[in-house]
Amino acid sequence: MHGLVRNLMTRGPICLPADATLTEAAEHMADHDIGDVLVLDGDTLRGILTDRDLVVRAIAAGLDMDSTTVGQLATGHPLVLGPEDPVEFALRLMRQHAVRRLPVCAEGGRPVGILTLGDLAEDRAPASALAAICAAEPTPWPPEPAPAVPTNLL
Repeated sequence: MHGLVRNLMTRGPICLPADATLTEAAEHMADHDIGDVLVLDGDTLRGILTDRDLVVRAIAAGLDMDSTTVGQLATGHPLVLGPEDPVEFALRLMRQHAVRRLPVCAEGGRPVGILTLGDLAEDRAPASALAAICAAEPTPWPPEPAPAVPTNLL
């Protein structure tokens, strides 16, 4: 078990300025196979935008993905961790606030990582189904065609 957030967090989170568009955010999520981007004001964390936010708050609401900014849609003032915070503190925050990911910020609010439910599952219960799912390679996109079924078996 790793006692500090810095030992489990995913380093180098993808960060975008508040004036980036939702399309740009979606492209970064697809390119990096991630479910969130951090939204910055200068070098300081301003908010977090998830793939679910894009679907529920933007697409389902009919927002224009090319003109709506991440700053307009992101959840502002997210809960944050410090790299030296205990993992137990992170677990308590996730449970109390029903969140699956927490940005990790250095002094001054500069993001240095993100701690996800998957990071915790892989550390705390490496043999669990959740850890296996989180550690699995992503499904390729576009999906590969299914192999042809021999007609003599039908």
